[in-house]
Amino acid sequence: VDVPALAERAGMSERTFARVFRAETGMTPMEFVERCRTEAARRDLEHTANAIERIARDCGFGSMERMRRAFIRRLGVGPKAYRDRFR
Repeated sequence: VDVPALAERAGMSERTFARVFRAETGMTPMEFVERCRTEAARRDLEHTANAIERIARDCGFGSMERMRRAFIRRLGVGPKAYRDRFR
């Protein structure tokens, strides 16, 4: 899921969708998508033995580095440290 797909599904331009989404939720569509991806990855790190690279790919981050940066932004720790603490 990405922002253009969400806008298309809502039947709006990306710009209008972003404006309405922010007014309704208090966050940008990209912040929401990143939050959802981070939560999915967090659950996988806690409950599976899958490689971190696979989790990053399966949750839509595209790369381990993008997932690492999102984790640090949202949770204050990288994925490996998160798994070590909460698995």
